[in-house]
Amino acid sequence: MLQSIAANYNNLEFDLTGGVRGGRAAYLEHNLALVCGAEAATVVNNCAAALVLILRHFTSGERKEVIISRGELIQIGGGFRIPEILEASGAKLREIGTTNKTALDDYGRTVGKQTAMILKVHRSNFFMGGFVESPATEEIAALATKKRLPLVEDLGSGAVVTTEELTDIEHEPTPAEVLKRGVDLVCFSGDKLFGGPQAGIIAGKAKWVAALRKEPFFRALRCDKLILSALQTTVDLYLNGQATESVPALVMLRTSNEDLLARARRILTALEALPMKSAIGGGKAQIGGGTLPRSSIPSITLDLQPLNIPLDDFAARLRAETPPVIGYIADGRYKLDLRTVFPRQDENLFQAIHHVFGKIG
Repeated sequence: MLQSIAANYNNLEFDLTGGVRGGRAAYLEHNLALVCGAEAATVVNNCAAALVLILRHFTSGERKEVIISRGELIQIGGGFRIPEILEASGAKLREIGTTNKTALDDYGRTVGKQTAMILKVHRSNFFMGGFVESPATEEIAALATKKRLPLVEDLGSGAVVTTEELTDIEHEPTPAEVLKRGVDLVCFSGDKLFGGPQAGIIAGKAKWVAALRKEPFFRALRCDKLILSALQTTVDLYLNGQATESVPALVMLRTSNEDLLARARRILTALEALPMKSAIGGGKAQIGGGTLPRSSIPSITLDLQPLNIPLDDFAARLRAETPPVIGYIADGRYKLDLRTVFPRQDENLFQAIHHVFGKIG
């Protein structure tokens, strides 16, 4: 589909019915709203961009202050930090509470004439335990409504299915859940748990989404036709009830160890003639990508010990293959986690291993 979109004309901004210029990504935005249980939705090029756009809009007037709990001043991938994103947008940060405890009264006492919005950031890439306390979203939403302030939550990983039903992992809040709790706008990543291309999805009240689309800065953050097409395909899978069988990230989560074990046995049979010790091992697969930090899934590994080459050299040679093979070294073995390998790639995998030994001679 993407190859067809890239090489041909398309109706990205053309209304085929009326024969006039149409709204960019109107079909996608409508379906995103349905998936998120929101009045409206839109999309920009990543979640950080979504947050910057929201902050620029709400702090563009005289009010510049954004209230946020100290326990939510997180660092995301690539070294980017929420405080730096806030400052880059022109907002003034008002930290409340402590690292581990924030009360509703902390929010109430801080709201003033310069307050532009209240921001919550979901701890999608780490967790806190022990002496920890924070008010329920419903309580903060009630306060924001009373003070006539928008409440925005950055969800980060963007699960839209019930994660604990996929496999034995923790629950991740969905956009629909958060919006029902009274949040006005939510933003999250189009990749990660959502499983589509890199994008930043914004969903919530129609009046705020419409206002964001009219922001001059919105044009600088918008996605191109390839990203919009890939995201539309992903959204359609959710609406058609096919996401858990078709979205790669969700498929990997749902795959049983019995299936992985059967594949491991077939691959080891194909490797029997090579000068190495090989066995089936067990491991823990981490979801990664800044999601579900407390969850890991039992998995099956291929444990390889080449007899005529050091493990580091063996790993480097596999990385140089086409396509590259990425494993890890532990307990004196080179390990490949089969949960991270698609079944269609099994043949590529053992061919790459054979090729490495063929070049060694």
